[in-house]
Amino acid sequence: MKLFGAVVLSLLLFGCATKQGVQASRTEECRSISEQEIAALFDRWNQSLQTGDPHKVTANYAETAILLPTVSNQPRLTTAEREDYFQKFLMDRPSGKINSRRIYLGCNSAVDAGLYTFTFARTGAMVAARYTYTYAWDGKQWLITSHHSSAMPEKK
Repeated sequence: MKLFGAVVLSLLLFGCATKQGVQASRTEECRSISEQEIAALFDRWNQSLQTGDPHKVTANYAETAILLPTVSNQPRLTTAEREDYFQKFLMDRPSGKINSRRIYLGCNSAVDAGLYTFTFARTGAMVAARYTYTYAWDGKQWLITSHHSSAMPEKK
């Protein structure tokens, strides 16, 4: 019985070592992308706002994305929560314009951060805000993995 246990333990350890060896030798293939292509992802998101359809807006987000929105204290962690937020947000017919930005590129990831202004067609209001979008390549498309937006704290 001790011999059987030793053999099983040896096989398990060999399996773990082999599995770790395979994972360690595997290299991730990086999806090539430019700053202009990342900038266009904001345009894609902004155009989805123009449809007035929260489902089309949330299609820009990864399933596990987090949305920390401008006009809500509640983090939106699920597609349903993000759709709920955009259902209300879209009622004022928003349109965003980038004022300034920095884009950082990584392996299958990117960050777009800066300042933008939203104009709301229904009310005519304008809101200046800070933003950060992080993106990841999911093997088919670039999706938002986190989106933080907050109104500028200082009034001019």
